[in-house]
Amino acid sequence: MFEGQPKGLFALALANTGERFGYYTMIAVFALFLRANFGLSAGTAGLIYSIFLAMVYLAPLFGGMLADKYGYGKMVTIGIIVMFFGYLFLSVPLGGNTIALACMLAALLLISMGTGLFKGNLQVMVGNLYDDPLYKDKRDSGFSIFYMAINIGALFAPTAAVEIKEWAETSLGFSSNDAYHFSFAVACLSLVLSILIYYAFRYTFRSAEASVQSSAAAAKHEEELSPADTKARIVALCLVFAVVIFFWMSFHQNGLTLTYFANEFTQKTSTGIQSMAFDVINLVMIILIVYASFSLVQSKTSKGKSISVVVIMAALAVLYYKYQRISGSVDVSAPIFQQFNPFYVVALTPVSMAIFGSLAKKGKEPSAPRKIAYGMLVAAVAYLVMMAASMGLNTPDAQKVAGDGGTFVSANWLIGTYLILTFGELLLSPMGISFVSKVAPPKYKGLMMGGWFVATAAGNMLVSVGGFLWGGLPLWVVWLVFIIVCTLSAAFMFAMMKRLEKVAK
Repeated sequence: MFEGQPKGLFALALANTGERFGYYTMIAVFALFLRANFGLSAGTAGLIYSIFLAMVYLAPLFGGMLADKYGYGKMVTIGIIVMFFGYLFLSVPLGGNTIALACMLAALLLISMGTGLFKGNLQVMVGNLYDDPLYKDKRDSGFSIFYMAINIGALFAPTAAVEIKEWAETSLGFSSNDAYHFSFAVACLSLVLSILIYYAFRYTFRSAEASVQSSAAAAKHEEELSPADTKARIVALCLVFAVVIFFWMSFHQNGLTLTYFANEFTQKTSTGIQSMAFDVINLVMIILIVYASFSLVQSKTSKGKSISVVVIMAALAVLYYKYQRISGSVDVSAPIFQQFNPFYVVALTPVSMAIFGSLAKKGKEPSAPRKIAYGMLVAAVAYLVMMAASMGLNTPDAQKVAGDGGTFVSANWLIGTYLILTFGELLLSPMGISFVSKVAPPKYKGLMMGGWFVATAAGNMLVSVGGFLWGGLPLWVVWLVFIIVCTLSAAFMFAMMKRLEKVAK
């Protein structure tokens, strides 16, 4: 899995892990913070949440344009600094008045601007590593590893957000609303770690930092593309961008309506073996077992196999020890459900790579555009599960009136939904980024990667649709909206498949 990859991949992936840990720590509690601290309705909180997500993913378009001219490395460094001050500003508890709201919005603007300079350009640099013919065939697997690293940071974020907030309340005596700011402060520390990793291992990817204007090799390659080829590639990318808008609209309900569902309709406690799923240490042990199992099978030395067996046995021992200590019930906080998506990404990445690697050897691996279309269909299936979970439940408005006498469901419904959504994400997101880095005309790499994030931004703006539907409508109607848009998007993708696969060759 990790063999044959450029060294710079791991340095860039780790730098991104630190930044994403901070971002997802904030996101885990942000929608709940808006409602609790400022007394906003579900729809208004959802609108602010989705506008912020849209800004975070719209800004890389401009960051990419700047990087194409001035260099990717410079923009990444400036982006980290700008983000740091944004998170620092957000970390200050100012209350819930109008001035505090204005200051929060200013902090969000800085965070989105910094992310715009950092996120897309770092991914362009990863793609640049694979322009070397030595690594050309490793591009898709490289982006899968990079995407996995992002989710390692995201895996620990919900637990960090919840635990730090509770610590601020119980140990430091802060009010519930002010304690949220301690979760936001984590992002500042994670960005310091990110920049340290970036510069400590910069020597492994320095060649990928330059803009295309300063790269003679890239300029020579760009001359080989005719205007017609350039146009065909840009049109194909725009078609993909149009489709993924609706995936992100549906997927990023994890921070909005799926979090609302966890908060309002999911049982507040968990017992028995199910309760183990809410301890991130147990999830890490499962990840270790998965990776050690692959290592056991793939290792070429007896020493490697022995180490793999030891890791598996140790992880199983920890799980058994934790199981024996289960007693009573554990409280289940709504933000903690957001740990399942990154857990599944990290745990399933080697499985996904093994499946597609096996198909590739047989000449049957689906193209990147076809994987994206499959990902849309899988996302639709995830919301079918939510429809089934919601049958017979109150509307959100009725649930609010009913209080403790409302209708509640098992946490397993959400855990299963996140599993299915993650399958869709693994088919779509890393493959989409890889497709952009491969197909984009060299002169417009930063701009086209920015286009991917613009599509994500548009999808994030539409996330608010879920917030406005949340109220008097039956829950199954809310989920049906996402089933419809994902299914129609997949159908459009399949209709355009010949054109997309032509440029992907």
